[in-house]
Amino acid sequence: MGNIISVIIVTLFLAAPVLADNTIREGGREIGQGAAKIGKETGHVVKEGGKEIGRGFQQAGNVTGQAAKTTGRTFVELCRDVGQKTGEAFREMGRSIRRFFTGG
Repeated sequence: MGNIISVIIVTLFLAAPVLADNTIREGGREIGQGAAKIGKETGHVVKEGGKEIGRGFQQAGNVTGQAAKTTGRTFVELCRDVGQKTGEAFREMGRSIRRFFTGG
């Protein structure tokens, strides 16, 4: 009877660290799963934030492009007007010189 009790006590002492090891292992697994879940959620938040930033840059680019297009048209029209007026001034100067020399 004393031997059986001794064997049971020794078995419990030997099994106790294994049970503790399983508890630690399960706790570690839960921590790992929690960290993975947090990582996925963080990745999703970063992904969505990146999309919103991209949309903001796209909209800013569209507005800037429209402004540049309008400014470009205005500048082209201004240059065209200056070119036409300069050409007309030179033609008129040529006519004046011809009239001067031809007496007309």
